Amino acid sequence: MSALTRITAPDGVAPAAQYSHVVLGTGRFVAVSGQIALDEDGKVVGEGDPAAQARQVFENLRRCLAAAGAGFDDVIKLTYFVTDVAHLPAIREARAAYIPDDRLPASSAVQVAALVRPEFLLEVEAFAVIGA
Repeated sequence: MSALTRITAPDGVAPAAQYSHVVLGTGRFVAVSGQIALDEDGKVVGEGDPAAQARQVFENLRRCLAAAGAGFDDVIKLTYFVTDVAHLPAIREARAAYIPDDRLPASSAVQVAALVRPEFLLEVEAFAVIGA
């Protein structure tokens, strides 16, 4: 279990519904580059399907975190880049398979005009802190 503290409702700030406003931790910082819906062979997963792409993205994040000796319990911040904010419910559903509601990191979501290739609907980057 990670030694992180999550604050969803700081004094004077509206409570967070799908994220934590603040996450505190001590240890080593891990930055995971934005992950897109490519499988291990570099093939696009779920072209046109935000739910399938989100599942692949979170699996890629899991693998990247594991390579650093981290897991989703260590994640302090997720940033979502989406081509359409209508994809957010599918992303939240995929996230729920990896991160329980009581362990939500700080988060930002940004709608972008496009990602690196037109078939990608979302990209997610992660920051984690491991080891106390």
